[in-house]
Amino acid sequence: MENLKIPYHVGIILDGNGRWATERGLKRSEGHKAGFETLKILSKYVFTRGVKVLSVFAFSTENFNRTKEEVDYLMNLFLKGFKGSIKEFNKNNIKVVFSGRKEPLSDKVYESMKSLEKETLNNTGGILNICLNYGGQTEIVDTTKKLINDVLDGKLKTEDITPEIFMKNLYNDLPPMDFLIRTSGEIRVSNFMLFSLAYAEMYFPLTYFPDFKESEFDKALEEYTKRDRRFGKNK
Repeated sequence: MENLKIPYHVGIILDGNGRWATERGLKRSEGHKAGFETLKILSKYVFTRGVKVLSVFAFSTENFNRTKEEVDYLMNLFLKGFKGSIKEFNKNNIKVVFSGRKEPLSDKVYESMKSLEKETLNNTGGILNICLNYGGQTEIVDTTKKLINDVLDGKLKTEDITPEIFMKNLYNDLPPMDFLIRTSGEIRVSNFMLFSLAYAEMYFPLTYFPDFKESEFDKALEEYTKRDRRFGKNK
């Protein structure tokens, strides 16, 4: 399709890693590993298509309720992946930021996140926002507390708080999400960037995330191009 509309900010819920592995007779960990490889591909490709911000839901606060074996595997995967990706992100001029709470992440994982943010801080080719130990409701609560403290400290007046001010005080000062993709066919947002996706178009392909590579993302862009974003106005 020619004349594609390109969303400025894309969000992806990385769903289906476990089912991808199970259907192939593999351990769930193999699905997460395959999903991580797909994420590495997409985190470069989407920016070549003109997207400026990519937010990915890598690990929710609720994911800590999974088995210790699975959580430990994912944390080690993140640790190795973050440390090994700095050169690649710098090569592709990608700035990495993280959204989520520190607790109960280990110091090693948290320090690797901070290091990745620091080493890519000045890159300008696109922003990869990794939501890790993240929950949308928690982000809204944390932002509300921050704004309350700003009012109490005299930095802000209550009447000055607007949706735009609230957006700027979320975990990262990013523009609203334009397009949400959730792989694997599940039709729900699962507590992902709730304030940001208020007017986002949504797309729920059946493809499991490990198979959601470049051609699948291009299909998503074609779907986005068909949408008529009215933001409450008449057509």
